[in-house]
Amino acid sequence: MATLARRLRLIDYFSLAFGTMIGTGWLVVMDDWLIRGGPAGAVLGFLIGGAMLFPIGYVYGKLIQAMPDAAGEVAYTAKVFPRFVSFATGWTMLLSYFCVCPYEAVAAAKIAGYLFPSLNSMVLYHVGTRPVYLPHLIIGLVVAALLTAMNYRGIQVSAGFQTWTTLSVIALALTFASAGFGHGSAANLEPLFPRNPFIAILLVVQIVPFFMTGFESVGKSAEESEAGFGGHRFFMAIGLAIWVGILFYVIVIASVSFAAPRQTFLNAGFATAVALEKSVGAHWIVSLIMATAFLSVLKCFNGNMVATSRMFFALGRRGLVPSGVSYVHPRNRTPSVAVLCVGFATVLCVFGGDAILIPVSEVGSVTAAVGWMAACAAMARMKPSGKEAIAVAVGLAVTAVLVLMKVVPAVPGHFTVYEWIAVAAWSAVGLALHRGARQPALATEAAQDVAAQH
Repeated sequence: MATLARRLRLIDYFSLAFGTMIGTGWLVVMDDWLIRGGPAGAVLGFLIGGAMLFPIGYVYGKLIQAMPDAAGEVAYTAKVFPRFVSFATGWTMLLSYFCVCPYEAVAAAKIAGYLFPSLNSMVLYHVGTRPVYLPHLIIGLVVAALLTAMNYRGIQVSAGFQTWTTLSVIALALTFASAGFGHGSAANLEPLFPRNPFIAILLVVQIVPFFMTGFESVGKSAEESEAGFGGHRFFMAIGLAIWVGILFYVIVIASVSFAAPRQTFLNAGFATAVALEKSVGAHWIVSLIMATAFLSVLKCFNGNMVATSRMFFALGRRGLVPSGVSYVHPRNRTPSVAVLCVGFATVLCVFGGDAILIPVSEVGSVTAAVGWMAACAAMARMKPSGKEAIAVAVGLAVTAVLVLMKVVPAVPGHFTVYEWIAVAAWSAVGLALHRGARQPALATEAAQDVAAQH
């Protein structure tokens, strides 16, 4: 039986984690962040929300070291909880990765439409009040097809692409952020908060999980590490990705806020590009930002496709969904059926157009937090001691707060009926697949043998 290829190094794991986290939110929904929190609220929201993730990252580092299994949260919870809890955790976490794939495909089309306004034509239909343009749809579908094909070919191709795009995005972002700081004014930061500071920060902290989801994706590729890789290096990759991710968001938010008066770019579509173009007074900065954004689309899409396909593959291997998705391509040594399933589902969602962007980020925030909570709960049942016990306790508290902020109606920014509909639909699909799985007795045993291969 073919096994997954073992090629990944520390730089590859960092690139997968960072690349999975950082997409195009800093360009596509920057105006939403500033409307929620203002410059100070957005910066503090990402600082606080990001810092809250370090204990969770530590827990994941320990769990991955002990159980290097592509199933991730499914494997961790299976050790201490009933089988259905393990499935529910995995299916919930799967959504947090998968929903980013169509998000980025649609974002790619929006970026192209901004650069070439002629693409914003030929309306096919509307989703709510949002038009879906034929050129946008074609671009989204092409991006989805290309990334699916690349992941079908092999993890080495995906990892090399991920590292190149990640380093390029960091370098380009520092370049355009420096231009914003160099041409802006501190007066543009006023008012620091658009509402009560506590509420402003809270509204941003709520969405941080979605825009920071990805550090834990290291575990989904743990079976694909090069020989001899392991131990604390998994946590090194996670911790570095969280630190660089926080700094990335803070620097970009601050540079945009500093660059131009807020009223000149809010609700402008691409607030980051508009603000910096006004500040610099030249169109080259827009081309630089859009190049950064397009590379970011590709790396984030790629990272989330890797994580989604590995999680789906692992669910099939354990008999929690139909086992056919656990097929490994004998030559490419990739979970090829799982990759094709994720690609096909992404294509279907692309037809929703950019109306999916904000609801997707809301749902993704909660599903990620639920998965993190389950991982922390699993480690708590393993009775850790010392600093591990402290990290678990903090992780449980943080994830509980993140979930409650979105599901309790009394909290500003809670789920609307549309987010609940999306969650219900995803749950229904998962239950149907779970009931249709034959759940062979050997599936769990095979999955538990993965650690022995390392």
